[in-house]
Amino acid sequence: MRMKSFVTALQFLTRINFYHQNVVSAEEFGQSVKFFPLVGAVIGLVLAGFGYLALGYFPIHVLAASLVVLELVLTGGIHSDGLMDTMDGVFSGRPRERMLEIMKDSRVGANAVMGFGALLLLKWSLILDLLSTGVIAAALFLMPVFGRLAMVIAVTTFSYARPEGIGKAFAQFAGRPALYFAFATAVIIALPLGKVAWISLTASVIFAVLLGRCFCKWLGGLTGDVYGAINELTELLVLIVFLSREWVLLWLR
Repeated sequence: MRMKSFVTALQFLTRINFYHQNVVSAEEFGQSVKFFPLVGAVIGLVLAGFGYLALGYFPIHVLAASLVVLELVLTGGIHSDGLMDTMDGVFSGRPRERMLEIMKDSRVGANAVMGFGALLLLKWSLILDLLSTGVIAAALFLMPVFGRLAMVIAVTTFSYARPEGIGKAFAQFAGRPALYFAFATAVIIALPLGKVAWISLTASVIFAVLLGRCFCKWLGGLTGDVYGAINELTELLVLIVFLSREWVLLWLR
């Protein structure tokens, strides 16, 4: 059952498919949430492995762009799509109900384009700077792990804004045990990687809670799109922490 839940999470969050699942119940979706950080570890291993092997063979600006594209290919852009829809809704300046309607609209607005462009530019810039450091592999590995832990925090801690949707299944059937399991997974992954990893984990947890509260205030709850946005924003935070590691460690002394 646990393996099936992990495969459900893997196939939902990535383009990796082991077998075709005809029907996935809402309960099965909910049970898969606890494995989100583990799926992040799979993505992180691919990114870190590619970055490690390709470093020295490509110009670093090309490699940085390749890593950004590789993550999009691995995930199918599912979280970026959520960020775009969220930007369209939140920055529309409309009432709460209208924001939710805009987020559900499949058409792409100006705010979505600007948000996605900013995401790509920031992620490329951060990875580019990290490629010349000795922590790039750890940063690439932990970035998707902590991003998906942030999603679990959002799913299990905050109310859902809509009466239906795939995100509703996550929120309805993933309880506190899923959060504890996901957090323990992230801690185990981060422990061997040193102080910067621990600081990044702590910052990601705090950031996810703050983002969740903000989006709840704006939208009256979270949605599947918001989960994706929280993942993307947390990934940026992880890269920022690793890039500013010397200052952070000095400040914590």
